[in-house]
Amino acid sequence: MSLNTDKTQTLHPLFWISSTWFAMGLPFVALSGASAIMYKNMGVSDASIAFWTSLVMLPWSLKPLWGPFLELYKTKKFFVYITQVLTGVLFGLVGLSLQLDQFFSISIALLTVIAISGATHDTAADGVYLNELDATQQAKYVGWQGAFYNIAKVFSGGVLVYLAGKLEQRTGIKTAWMLVMFAYGIIMLGIGLYTIRVLPSNEAKKKSTSLKEGMATLKDVIITFFQKKNIAYSILFIVFYRFAEGQAIKITPLFFKADRQAGGLGLTTAEIGLLYGTIGAIAFVLGSIVAGHFVAKKGLDRKRLWILCAFFNVPFVAYALLAIYQPQSLPVIAGSVAIEYFGYGFGFIGIILFIMQNIAPGKYKMAHYAFASGIVNLGFVIPSMISGLLSDYLGYKTFFIWVLVATIPAFIVVWLVPLATARE
Repeated sequence: MSLNTDKTQTLHPLFWISSTWFAMGLPFVALSGASAIMYKNMGVSDASIAFWTSLVMLPWSLKPLWGPFLELYKTKKFFVYITQVLTGVLFGLVGLSLQLDQFFSISIALLTVIAISGATHDTAADGVYLNELDATQQAKYVGWQGAFYNIAKVFSGGVLVYLAGKLEQRTGIKTAWMLVMFAYGIIMLGIGLYTIRVLPSNEAKKKSTSLKEGMATLKDVIITFFQKKNIAYSILFIVFYRFAEGQAIKITPLFFKADRQAGGLGLTTAEIGLLYGTIGAIAFVLGSIVAGHFVAKKGLDRKRLWILCAFFNVPFVAYALLAIYQPQSLPVIAGSVAIEYFGYGFGFIGIILFIMQNIAPGKYKMAHYAFASGIVNLGFVIPSMISGLLSDYLGYKTFFIWVLVATIPAFIVVWLVPLATARE
């Protein structure tokens, strides 16, 4: 009988859930949110920003295409820490690219590679979560998972954006954002080194296999995914749950930054970072933790899914009111951000738990979770790509009213989708 000396086996799950899900959220918002403010300050148009910073997010939708190959080589832990380190290095290169004349095209290309690395990281991390924790633990820690993911998102779009705003006043825009990209890189490198020590791995290393075997696995993953019971309803659900959010979240920081004469709120970069990094952070975490307790004991039934959907979508009313009345009071704007971010943190748990309980279970748990979360991201990316054109055409006020109309499909799919754990 051998003695298990692996210290990671004795660590509380929050030791690795906290760092791993922080590493998920940080690059995601760097690409989808912080980069939008960066390019806005560098004179890029709203339509170009919305299109390209949404397009680079596609790897999070396409990750199911290479997710099965992660099942065939080494361990999921290996892919988690190696992509964290790679992402850190790439952020450093993005920072350097901002000093070049063709900064936009070069940085977009680098951000695309970061997205591929980040999507691979998320697939492997989800696999670790699903393999290391049983169903009860998954429900227990899903709130904390969401909390640390959201902390990273707020840190990325709040604290580091605030830092960029302050640095802009001292060093100029390009140098300020170069230093912020370096900060992203250093953080990801540090997390990668930490992950090597704390992330558990109870799976044996897999030997390299042929491309033919990998393609056969991918084919089987796709076929079995679409053979799942009620899969058509499930796909509609995960696409439309975020339909309104995909449009609102992309334009909101641009709306905050735009001049008041153009229909915006005229906030500075530092003010936007302060809102996201303080008020948004607190609201995010509270929403995620409260939602975790909300679903932990009784799971995800119809009533709870309705409530989660309402918390996720209804708060966009706050942004519509900001666009209509254009208040100058920062506390009023902060209150609107708090309402929306609490709702986001609370409501996002609904789609995570839905995938875990209704889609992921089966032979390819990690791959099917990745496949479903990729479709979720596609439901975010496509409306995000057109949001800039819509906001330019409609103006900010009418655009955010349209966002409220765009929440309706989410409630329809919540009503229609069958639930594997429903207690109706």
